[in-house]
Amino acid sequence: MRSLNHIYSLLKKDLLLELRQQYNFYGVLLYIVATIFVLYLAIEEPEPKVWNGLFWVIQLFICINAVAKSFLQESRHRMLYFYSIAGPRDFVLAKLLFNSLLMLVMSLLSLLLFSLFLTNPVQKTGSFIGLVMLGGWSLSLVFTFLAAIAAKAQQNAAIMAILGFPIIIPQLLLLMRLSNAVFDPALTIPSDTILLLIAMDLMVILLAVILFPFLWKD
Repeated sequence: MRSLNHIYSLLKKDLLLELRQQYNFYGVLLYIVATIFVLYLAIEEPEPKVWNGLFWVIQLFICINAVAKSFLQESRHRMLYFYSIAGPRDFVLAKLLFNSLLMLVMSLLSLLLFSLFLTNPVQKTGSFIGLVMLGGWSLSLVFTFLAAIAAKAQQNAAIMAILGFPIIIPQLLLLMRLSNAVFDPALTIPSDTILLLIAMDLMVILLAVILFPFLWKD
């Protein structure tokens, strides 16, 4: 119960800071609008496969801009304060939860703008919305975990690229495989692939809970 109170307090703190500052949210929103508008000027009605590939590439960069800075903006003095009032597992779980919520909002906004500017070739809209939410959650978990490592390595962004590439590629391949099925009504969405993606997400959460306490001590 005490752990849940810590997670809730830390999550509330991040939400209040985001609502008060808002520069991160509006900065990412500007990035989404500008990128999709440029795509609209370049290719007004892309083919379904091109539309799908562009969408997930944009999602990847949205996640990097929205989520990866979550640990880098925490100062050393603030981290010492958190160290005195909460445990490492509570802290990292609160960050994972906050970034998941943030990425879900950004993913749905990008899907809306994609549909408005680049039309919407999706045949199974409900399934694709669920897949977008699952994909946004998956990407946020990975980059939150990588941001925690990078923040403890003198804020070295290169570490995120080196560690993130072999981790994020399998997730993107699974998301592409799943999303291909929503563009063709004759295809069914493979449930085993969804379960595999969820299993990978749970593994990332487990790794964060196990490994972050060692980073926390530094």
